[in-house]
Amino acid sequence: MLKEIRVHGRGGQGAVTSSQILAIAAFLDGKQSQAFPNFGVERQGAPVQSFARISDKFINVRQQVYEPDYVIVLDASLVAALDVSAGLKDGGVLIINSDKSAEELLGAKRVKELKGKKVKVKAINITKTALDIIGKPFVNVAALGAFAGATKEVSLGSLKKAIDEQLGAKGNIAGLNKEACEKLYREAEASG
Repeated sequence: MLKEIRVHGRGGQGAVTSSQILAIAAFLDGKQSQAFPNFGVERQGAPVQSFARISDKFINVRQQVYEPDYVIVLDASLVAALDVSAGLKDGGVLIINSDKSAEELLGAKRVKELKGKKVKVKAINITKTALDIIGKPFVNVAALGAFAGATKEVSLGSLKKAIDEQLGAKGNIAGLNKEACEKLYREAEASG
């Protein structure tokens, strides 16, 4: 079954790297996958989106993701600027990097609407975990741990291998990102 993921971030935050690592992890799990960016104004701090698709069968779709199954928001300030839940399918998952509750971020009315569509809204403080483990607010890869724990679309083992593949040559950054991913995986998994 085809699953589509949209990642919202800001230029320089690594949203494109997130979707690439996610696609590699899915491939390592024996699935078909795609990853691709969508840039508007290409500058540091501007809103950007990247996308990934995961399927058990060949993927022949080559367009932007308009109705995602899952949405990952790397920067909670984007919630005020965009409708990050736009097009989110019934039964989907919305993961927002924030220390605030979903109701504080989206408003109680919007959260109720999403829950009516059986959408799980998860506000997870990914930045805190990144700062505690990596020492810098590098949330793009760490967020994938929360995604994997919440959705089970990719395994933690394949996610770690994909991180090594993409970041392995960058000193200990791969190891720290894997540690952050595992912590967030366990946290998202435990929260249901």
